[in-house]
Amino acid sequence: MDVKDGRTVKGVNFVDLRDAGDAVELAAYYAEQGADELVFLDITATHEKRKTLVELVQKVAKELNIPFTVGGGISTPEDVGVLLNAGADKVSINSAAVRNPQLISDLAKRFGSQCVVLAVDAKCVDGNWEVYLNGGRLSTGIDLFEWIVKAEQLGAGEILFTSMNHDGTKNGFANETLVKISEMVNIPVIASGGAGNMEHFADAFIEGKADAALAASVFHFKEIGIPELKKYLKTKNIPVRI
Repeated sequence: MDVKDGRTVKGVNFVDLRDAGDAVELAAYYAEQGADELVFLDITATHEKRKTLVELVQKVAKELNIPFTVGGGISTPEDVGVLLNAGADKVSINSAAVRNPQLISDLAKRFGSQCVVLAVDAKCVDGNWEVYLNGGRLSTGIDLFEWIVKAEQLGAGEILFTSMNHDGTKNGFANETLVKISEMVNIPVIASGGAGNMEHFADAFIEGKADAALAASVFHFKEIGIPELKKYLKTKNIPVRI
């Protein structure tokens, strides 16, 4: 769930955002539908130089009985403590980790690696995958693969990789890149960006070797039902919790 001004939103290639509904109501719905985890990203917190909406995190957490990851505007261990106290199980860090890689180690030592999800927004430019910050607004020139390997060494417990080229397009995940990432690290890799049908999820697991697949618009706008998706994946011999 990408959240802006307290509302769930969804765009294409990180722009042209449209409203997808009330964040608290959607969270409750997804927990009821059988989602395995919920990822809540306050997508303008870093760009607007403010903290994640803590009160909204508290309201969402009360509706959930599944793991809850929160990201957006996190730059210190204190920020993480506030969010965990508000009901988050894990935190997602992105821009702040690139600017200060030591933050990954600091958080892992204080809260445990299992709590630290490194979110990476990357775009393929002229055949090279570059890391982007501030909700995809700022190119860093940093190589995606080098950054992910370094992040694992620093203590990241999971990688949430979003392909900006695929985001919102519904043309499938970046499977060639996913498998390369999966072979480079020994921590779970979450695929994000590009889900359009059930086959795309299966491809992310089978071809991309992803450990999990994240999607937004196909669920927000009721194009794919979570129970139906899980049943489909089971027919493909992909382990799912039903």
